Formats: sequence, C-alpha cells, structure tokens
Amino acid sequence: MQASLMDSSLSDIRFWSACLATVVFGCLALYLWLGWRGGKLGARLIAAVLASGVWAALAALDESRHVGLLPLWPALLAEVLRPAIWGFFLVGLLEVVSDARQSSGVRSVRRVASGVVLVSLAMVVVSDQVVGLTRWMHYAGLLLSVWLLVLLEQVYRNYPESARWGIKPLALGLGCVQCFDIYLFAEAALLGKPDPDVMAVRTAVHALMAPLLVMAATRSRDWTFRITVSRQLVFHSTALAASGVYLLMIAAVGYYVRWFGGTWGGALQTALMFGGLMLLALVAVSGSFRAKLRVWVGKHLFALRYDYRESWLKFTQALSGAQGGENTLEQSIIGALCELVESPGGVIWMPDGDGVFRPRAKLNYPLGEGEEPRDAPLAAFMAAQGWIVNLEEWRSRPGLYHGITVPGWLSSLQDAWLIVPLISGGEMLAFVVLSTARASVEVNWEVLDLLKTAGGQAASYLGRAQAIAALLEAQKFDSFNRMSAFVVHDLKNLVAQLSLLLKNAARHKDNPEFQADMLLTVENVAERMRGLMTQLQNKEPIEQKRWVDVSELCDRLVSERSLLRPQLTLTAEPELGVLAHAERLHRIFGHVVQNAIEATPEHGKVSVSLSREEDFLRFEVADTGCGMSAEFVRERLFRPFQTTKHSGMGIGAYEVRQYVVELGGRVEVTSEVGQGTSVVILIPLGRRG
Repeated sequence: MQASLMDSSLSDIRFWSACLATVVFGCLALYLWLGWRGGKLGARLIAAVLASGVWAALAALDESRHVGLLPLWPALLAEVLRPAIWGFFLVGLLEVVSDARQSSGVRSVRRVASGVVLVSLAMVVVSDQVVGLTRWMHYAGLLLSVWLLVLLEQVYRNYPESARWGIKPLALGLGCVQCFDIYLFAEAALLGKPDPDVMAVRTAVHALMAPLLVMAATRSRDWTFRITVSRQLVFHSTALAASGVYLLMIAAVGYYVRWFGGTWGGALQTALMFGGLMLLALVAVSGSFRAKLRVWVGKHLFALRYDYRESWLKFTQALSGAQGGENTLEQSIIGALCELVESPGGVIWMPDGDGVFRPRAKLNYPLGEGEEPRDAPLAAFMAAQGWIVNLEEWRSRPGLYHGITVPGWLSSLQDAWLIVPLISGGEMLAFVVLSTARASVEVNWEVLDLLKTAGGQAASYLGRAQAIAALLEAQKFDSFNRMSAFVVHDLKNLVAQLSLLLKNAARHKDNPEFQADMLLTVENVAERMRGLMTQLQNKEPIEQKRWVDVSELCDRLVSERSLLRPQLTLTAEPELGVLAHAERLHRIFGHVVQNAIEATPEHGKVSVSLSREEDFLRFEVADTGCGMSAEFVRERLFRPFQTTKHSGMGIGAYEVRQYVVELGGRVEVTSEVGQGTSVVILIPLGRRG
C-alpha cells in the first residue's frame, strides 16, 4: 500500500513538473518570438525552446492518467529531436565564431552531429519496450547529452574572450541540465531503469535554465533580439535561487541527522531547521548581504554595472520627493548618492554666509566638526577639477591630487571613502562625504561618471531650493515693505487730519462743542495709530473678513471729519454691508474721502452717498475740486508712486483699487480738470453672519 501511494505521488510530481516546464518554455518561446528582429541564430534558438516546450508537453500527456491518451513513440521521438535541435543551434554558434563557414572543422562537427542524431533515432526505432524509457533509449539519451556537453564546450572555447560574457548564461544553464541528464541516463543504463525521484523533477530542472536563456539572448546582439532583462528580476531570482539551494542543504543535513541521530534525531532536525530558517531571515534583512549580492549580479551577469534608466529614475524620484518625505533635501541627496555605491551613509557640507563649508546634514553617519574655506586646497581642487575624491586612492597615490594633504577634519572622520562635489553652473554648492560601502565596490570609470552626473543633478536641485528660499525671503521683505508703505501712507493721512484739526483749533478753541469733537477725533486717531503699529509689528493684517455695516462705517467717517472744511454731506441707505476687513475698508473709504477734501477748497462741496446697485454696494464720493485729466486717470492714477500732490506718496489710490478688486469689486473714476471728481466703488453685498 505504501509503495502504491509513493508511486502515485511521484506520478503527480512528474505530471505537474512537466506542466510547469511546458508553460515556462511556451512563454519563453513567445517572448523570444515577439522580440525577434530576424537572423538565423535567433530562429534556431526559438525552435530549440519550442522543441523543449513540446517535449515537456508530451511528457505531461504521457504521465496523464487518461489511458490511451497518447502512444509512447511521440514522447520517445521528442527525447531525440529536442537535443538534436539544441545541437543545431550550437553548431550555428560554432559557425559564427569560425574563420570560414565551410572550414573542415565545422564540416566535421556537422557530420558528427548528424551521425549522433541518426544513431539515436535508430536506437528508438529498434526499441521493443512499451512502458517507459528502454535501455536503448537510456543509451541514446546518454549519447545525446554527452554530445551536447562536448559541443557546448567547443562553442565556449572557440568564442573570443571579449564576447564570452554574452554566452556565459547559456553555457551555465544548458551545461547544468546536460550534466543532470548524464547522471540520470548513466544510472539508468547501469541499473536498467532511471531513478524515479530524479526522473520526477527532470522537466522542472530543464525549465530552470529559462531565465539564463533570456539573459544570453539579451547580451548577444548577433542573435538580433530586442529584449531586456530587469536587474531587479535577476537580483530577486538570484536571491530566491540561493535561498532555495540553502534550504535544500539544510533539509539534506536535517534528513541525515534524523536518520542517523538515534533517539535525538527528530529533536536535532527540528532545532537545525529552525536555526537555518532564522539564519536565512537574518541574512535576508541584512543590508550588507543585499549590497554584496547586487554587486555580484551587476559584475558577473551584466556587461555594465548599472541599469542607468532604473538608477536615474530612483535618483530623481528621491530628490523630487524630498519635500513630502521625512528627510530634508540635503538628507535625500546623501541617501540617493549612497544608493548608487552601496554606501550606508554620509555627510553633506554646505557653505555658510561667510563662504566656509561646514557640515549641514547627515544620514546614518556622525555629523562631525570642522570647516573647509572655499579657497582651501581641497575645496579649490574639487571646484576647479570637478573630480570625485577617492580617499583610498588619495592616500596611496597623492600625486594624482596635486600633492594636497588630507585636512584635519577629514582625518577625524571614520570610514570616510568618497567625496562627491555638487557643482552647478561652474560653482560648487556643496560636497558629500560618503562612508565605506557595505560591499566591495570597484571605483572605476563607470562609477565615477555616474557619481559625477548624479552630483550635477543633485546640485541643480540644491541650487533651485536655495533660489526658492531666497525668493521667498525677498517676497517677505517685499510684502513687509509694501505693508510699511501703506502704513506710512495711513499715518500721513492721520497726521494731515491732525494738522487740519490744529489749524481750526485756533479759531474755535473757546467753543465747548469743538473741544469735545476735537477730543473724540484725537482719541480716534490715536486708536488707529496703535492699530497700524500693531499690524506693522505682526507683519500681517490682524483681523479676518467679517460682515461690515458700511452704513455705520460711513457715519463714522463723516463724524470723524466733521470739523474739517469743506463740510461733508452724507446720503446712505441703512443696513448695507459687505464681507471685508473692517479696518482696511475704513482705511480705503477714508482715503477716498480725504483726497476729496484735500482737492476741494473750503467753499466747495464734498458729498458721500451709499446705495444698493443690483447685487453690489455702491459707495460714491463726489467733489467740486481741482479734478484730474483723463490721461492721468487712465495712465497714472492707479499706478504706485504716481501722484499730483506735492506731499503725496502715490500709493493711496493703488491700495484702494487693489483691495476692492480683492473683494470682487471695481473702482470707477470720472474727473475733469477744474470741475471736480467722482469716485464710485462697487463691492458685492454680503449677508450678516
């Protein structure tokens, strides 16, 4: 019963293993066909992969439990044709590297290949078995596997050394599966039948070479495939394969301990498996291990160390996302540069206001102390040459760096490795000191060029950030200066109001009503001046928009100027209001009224009216003063620092229109020289909150 269950389990493994190989080889053939751009070698490779897929599919059907689904001979025939087509592809590779296509050596190889295939086919034909592979088939399989391995060795040996990196993945993958088949068929030829455990996973083992075939097709331009292999895919595949091999070793040792460890075998196996898994988890989360694996993959499996598209996208993404992340821009620059060379951290040095470089930010590295003036030898050298300073090279060959001695602050830094200058527009904005890499990284031309280019990109981001900061600071000063000008203008109006009050005080000093009005006016002016000073100190308006009763505001405006001449007249509808800043609205309305009073002689007229015009509040001030020309109203009235008054500042009308537009309204001016002026302010009506 137990043997029957074991046979059933192995049959299931063989079936699903063959199904997996069928899917893998089918997808690989489709992928290569989509990327094929012509050429015989590419066509032969696609045919070989497709033959492997058909062979795996026939093996799956042969293991199917549907009796009579397929006769045996197609599977046996595929056992010969699959290696024959792979051999046809290898012969094509050998022809490419030969000096002459029809040389005697190549012709001999083709004749031997044809003879091996014919002999193998004859062995299949003379086979008289019905179930499984026959002994003749074992011999044929062994012959074909040895032949393919020898042919592969000849191809690799004859390939130029400069181009061998292109076929290394192919040689590794195809060579390993042929060694597997040699072991399988050699044991079967000696014992009369293949090992069922080895036979169960044979098709899956063959499918493992699929990623290596893709890498070889990507590297070899002569095969004319336009396909790419993601370094991330290779990295994770390599890590997964290494983890699998490690777990298999742990399982094998555990199996040995269990069967030969006596009564302690089971317990020791459990402890061993747990310890192995814990060690694997520790290695998996180790940054140093991942760094070493990335370096190994880039060095041995690819022609160039970096996938420049991926590296550049990650680098720019790290810099662009600095504002929204936990790190500052300076720390993001350090991290992005560290990522390129597997460095765990570093320090960025930036100049202060005196032009001396000092440590500004760090990442997984002590900040340190010290300073490096711009005219110091090291800073001047990096700014002039733009070189990446390799401290290991500097200490061993100081002549390359013009004999510059290592500064004291740099000697005190532990594990300092590379110094990357950040240069933009010919100016060194900063430099980054990187610590020693987690893995052994050769600082060759490729690493130096990438770091130099990345440093320039980082410098442009840093320069833009500094320019934005300077612009914001300038905008703050501009805003403060603008507000100061408005405050000074309001103070000037208040001073003018007090001056007119003093002028009238000489004539009405004995009038009790005048004295009471004067005290109220002075108190109001003092209150407004305190408000202006508070606003100036806070650098921003101190009140929020609210509903303002403009009818009441106009009453207050007129009462505040009741002692001035000419006398104001007011016509206002009650309870009209807008959403505004009460003090600012009072200020701009007061400015319009004050301008009208100053432009009108004492015997003239100044009228203020307040009414509703559709959905707008209409505030109008009309006077019979000196008036303005149409050209002045059109070209200069609302421009800052333009005025017709000798003591004026020219920003009152500008502030009026700016604030009215901010409230969603407009200002209309009608004036004629010698006849007077009419100023109409329209502001959307608001609801009492």
